[in-house]
Formats: sequence, C-alpha cells, structure tokens
Amino acid sequence: MAVNPNGSDEKKVRTAACCFMGLSHILFLKEYVKGILFTLIELLFIGCLPLVVKKLIDLVTLGSPQPNVAVKFRSNSVFMLIDGILILALIAFFIILYVISVRSANSAYKNYCRTGKFPTQKVSLGKIGSNAFPIAGLAPCVVMLIVFVVVPLIFSICVAFTNYSAPEHIPPKNTVDWVGFQNFKELMFGGTTWSKGFVRVAVWTLVWAVLSTFTCYFGGLLVAVELQESKIKFAGLFRFIFILPYAVPSVITMLVWKNLLNGTFGTVNRTLQALGLDGRIPWLGNPTLAQVMCIVINLWAGFGYFMMLSIGTMTAIPKDMYEAARIDGASSLQCLRHITMPLVLYQTMPLIIMSFTHNINNFGIIYFLTGGSPTVADSTITNAGGTDILVTWIYKLTITLQKYNYASVIAVLIFVVLAPFAIYQFRSTKAFKEGEV
Repeated sequence: MAVNPNGSDEKKVRTAACCFMGLSHILFLKEYVKGILFTLIELLFIGCLPLVVKKLIDLVTLGSPQPNVAVKFRSNSVFMLIDGILILALIAFFIILYVISVRSANSAYKNYCRTGKFPTQKVSLGKIGSNAFPIAGLAPCVVMLIVFVVVPLIFSICVAFTNYSAPEHIPPKNTVDWVGFQNFKELMFGGTTWSKGFVRVAVWTLVWAVLSTFTCYFGGLLVAVELQESKIKFAGLFRFIFILPYAVPSVITMLVWKNLLNGTFGTVNRTLQALGLDGRIPWLGNPTLAQVMCIVINLWAGFGYFMMLSIGTMTAIPKDMYEAARIDGASSLQCLRHITMPLVLYQTMPLIIMSFTHNINNFGIIYFLTGGSPTVADSTITNAGGTDILVTWIYKLTITLQKYNYASVIAVLIFVVLAPFAIYQFRSTKAFKEGEV
C-alpha cells in the first residue's frame, strides 16, 4: 500500500500503527523486519493475555478463603500481590514498546516525506542493530532494577493498604484483604494505644534527628575551629584520636557503651560508687535519660566526621580574607562569625541535610545501644520502647509482632517525609544544574 510523500497520509500511518504494533511498518513504510518484530511482540502479549487477566483478578481479590483445602495447597495472597505487581510492570513495559512503535512509524514516514524514498532492508537492519545494541546492554540492568527494587518498593506500599498482620491475616492459612486507608486512620488518628504510640515514636524520631544532626555538626565545627585557631603542636594527633570513634564500626562501640552504662554492673556506675558518689543511676533504664544518652553517645561517635569535613572546608578559605579582615580591625570571633561560619555552612549545607535524613533512619545507634528500651506505658501492645525511633519500631513490628500492615504504613510515611529532602539534595548538585546527569 502506497503513501503520499507530501505528509497527507500521516494520520493514516499513525492510525495503523496504533491499531496494531508494526502494521504501518509492514503496510506503508516497507520496513518489514522491524514491523515483524513489533508484531511478534504484540502477538506474544496477546498469547499471554489469559495469564495476565488471571493475575490481575488475583491482584484485585487477593484470593478467597479455602477452609476445605489443605493449608499447603491454599492460594497465597502475598504471592498473588507480588505476581500482580510483576504483571503490572509487564503491562507498563508493553505500553512503552507500543508507544515506541507508533513513534517509530511517525518518524519513518516523516523521513520518507523528506527524502522521497524508503530505506533499503540493509539500511533498516543496520538501524535496528545500532539501536538494539544499547537496549540489549541496558536490558539486564533494567530488568534487575524492576524486579529487585521497583517491585519490592511497590509491594511494600501496597501492603500498607491491606490487613496483612498476625494472627488473623497471615497466608496461606488465611487470606489478606484490601482495606484502603484504614491502617493510616488507625495508626495516625485512631485515638487508640497504637496511635498514641505512633505519635510518641514519631515525635521522638524528629527530636532525635534534629538534635543528633545539630550536636554532631556544631560539635565537629567547634573542635575544628579549636584545632585550626589554637595552633596546637600535635593537631594531627588530635585529629586522628577524634576520628577514631567514627572509624570504628558502630556495632562495636554501641555494644561497649551499652555495657559501660549498664545500671547494675556497668563500669560507669561502679566508678561512681568507688568515688563515693551515687552509683545507681539508670543511664539506659529511664526513658528520658536514655534518650539523652543516645544523643550524647551519637555525638561522641559522629562529631569526628564533621570535624574533618569542617577542617577541609576551612583549609580552602583564602588566607587573604582573614588578613584583610584583621587589617580592618576584626577580632578572631568576628572572623569566625562573618567569614568562617558562612563559608563553611554554604559548603556543607547539603551534607547537613543528608545527615538529617540519615539520622531519621539511623537504625544501628538505637538498636545496638538500647534496643529501643526501656519500656513505657504502651510498650505492652505496640512493642515500642522509650528510645525506639520509627525504623527500629518497623523492625519490631515485622519481626516480633508480624504487623506488616502497620510497618508498611510507617515506611510510607517516612518516605513521604524524606523524599522532599532527597529531591532537594539531588537538585542542588552541580551535575543536575548543568544538565550532566
């Protein structure tokens, strides 16, 4: 079938391409190999349609109770959810290929209108080969990204809208059902022990993240200024000593501090007793005191990083600026306030934001130091201790209580809070601003 090279048949070419993949390439554009490839893709998808429809139905229903069937032969709602998400990814991939086929037909027709002739089969095969090489190279990475990153992420989000929790809704013994925003309402606005526990843990998580970031940053900056301005002879040795807590794995240091601060046999209390002081201080047994100790020990472990960062930034500040300021009569404090601090803050502000987001999810410090303890009023039901932050609570909800729905709700809320910071951090990078991503 012929088409006019004046552009009048563009609508006909696009319509045929939209009706069936590769149809325009075969009927109008003489690109038979490309058209056959596109056609085979759609025929393969059509052949899989019964399976696709079944998996989509399973995704909507998540199975039905089967009390008369042995447990090991019952349908598993979780597997249905995962299979459904994979099928949705497959459908999205097919739609993308469909759009590519339509755009390819439009591009080929425009090229025919410009040149007045169709490409030979050899040229067409050459284009397919050159275009297929990068696609073939990236395909394994894309598939792995979808299977191991995108699908689990979407699965975690979907669980937040189900009743997947023990003991009533753990497959295959029982099915899982869609409940919409019920979990969000119960956890955030339910007025129950769960919602009170969530508010308590969320507030402490924000307090922890802010204070941990603030103390580590300004503690490191203060030490860096002292080492730079005081002209200590062995400044390098002090830098080495101060960076050690950050260099040693936090698992080791937190477990050591946990034993040192033990209220019964800890070295700190025993030392106080030996000095004739009160050696019964519940460092990690009182909720408020335990929270304070978490912040203090995090400061001890993390200030060295910001110290080295600040020293590196201060070293890059031109000495001429300080000399000019001193000639104008500025004191050391004024130089620190008007030269050092603004320049260091400007250079390190993205890292402060990164540190804040890291501390919100700082699982290791809390888990290995206190394990979330001590217990508080709602711990019996929620299993959230006085020092638990949201990420450690998620761990307990999944491992201990098997409240996967509530854990997913919390994970979604953390993502909603942290995503703007991550986007801001990405948009602030030089590569993004210059279009070199």
